[in-house]
Amino acid sequence: MKSSYHPHIMEIIVRVVFVLTVVNFGFLNGQVYDVLKFGAKGDGTTNDSEAFVEAWKAMCSSGGSNKTLLIPSDNTFLLQPLVFQGPCNSPSVQVKLEGKIVAPLNKAAWSDFKSYEWVSFNKIIGLTVLGSGTINGRGSSFWEANMSASKRPTQLYFEGCNNLEINGIASLDSPRNHISIHNCTQVKITQIKLIAPGDSPNTDGIDISTSTDVEIYDTIVGTGDDCVALNSGSININITRMQCGPGHGISVGSLGKDGEESIVENVQVTNCTFNETNNGARIKTWPNGKGYARNIVFMDITLTETKNPIIIDQQYIDKGRIDVEESSAVAISNVTFTNFHGTSGQDEIIKIDCSEVTYCKDIVLDRINITTVDGNKPIVECSNAYGNSTNAYDGCLKTQ
Repeated sequence: MKSSYHPHIMEIIVRVVFVLTVVNFGFLNGQVYDVLKFGAKGDGTTNDSEAFVEAWKAMCSSGGSNKTLLIPSDNTFLLQPLVFQGPCNSPSVQVKLEGKIVAPLNKAAWSDFKSYEWVSFNKIIGLTVLGSGTINGRGSSFWEANMSASKRPTQLYFEGCNNLEINGIASLDSPRNHISIHNCTQVKITQIKLIAPGDSPNTDGIDISTSTDVEIYDTIVGTGDDCVALNSGSININITRMQCGPGHGISVGSLGKDGEESIVENVQVTNCTFNETNNGARIKTWPNGKGYARNIVFMDITLTETKNPIIIDQQYIDKGRIDVEESSAVAISNVTFTNFHGTSGQDEIIKIDCSEVTYCKDIVLDRINITTVDGNKPIVECSNAYGNSTNAYDGCLKTQ
């Protein structure tokens, strides 16, 4: 009796099984979700928000790992306010931005111009946003309308996103601040550019609040406000090799507004440059606040025509506010300014104006080498501040 076994049939079966295995593996691991395949037009005028959300939902709900939402190059995608909602079933997801994302042309074209956020990421664990693409908020109509900051949208808003990485992208002309990091842990931000005109109001680069273990390195930020603002709940923050300017410098605060209790601690700002900024290294708190800002180091800082190179301001009063009698203050302690060099855009190079309620304690001024652009003698002013200095500014800080 002849055998019915045919080697070529068995070979075909093996190949089919292999192909099915590869296909199945591709669906479960490393799958790419291209927004164009979910109906996005990428023509810069069609609202592609729904296609983005549908692509996100498909990716977020699938299992496996290494999922990627692709925003492809050579396309411009118009988006209205939207939310990428987590948590996702995959332990790690990517948003790869290679093309361009643009906001509506002006404020009137927004579906909800009073939205607090434009593009939001909420409760996503293991999120990476990366690529060489750009996101442009077209914020000029918001700036020109003189709208208060609270009524303008943040460009990229991350809330509850642990193990977050932002890498390589560029953000332009945000209506308000470019990036908000809120209630996140284990965050890395690197190789990004955040750009807006120097006179654009409240266009902070990165605002951080209620977040821990944040690293920001090798970045370029030039906007109309703080390059980085560390608000209450910012703990274990490391900022290094940032090119800051134009803008208002790197700020701790403002803290303690309306009597709030604020906490910031364990901050290191190293190897950063301030180019024609309105401030350099700054700590700002409101009168009558509570809480503390402590264990803060600004080290190896290069200045080019920087106004207020070193400033602690515990009498911070924003626009439209009136002075009030002070009964409490955010306690500032263990703050070091070391190895500052370069030029100041004004004669006053150091101003440490602390509260007479709590004082500033353990302030260190070390190796401060700042000259004035006009050649005048630098002015140093300290009030209610205790600590020590290794320079010629020994008379500024009080010794305890």
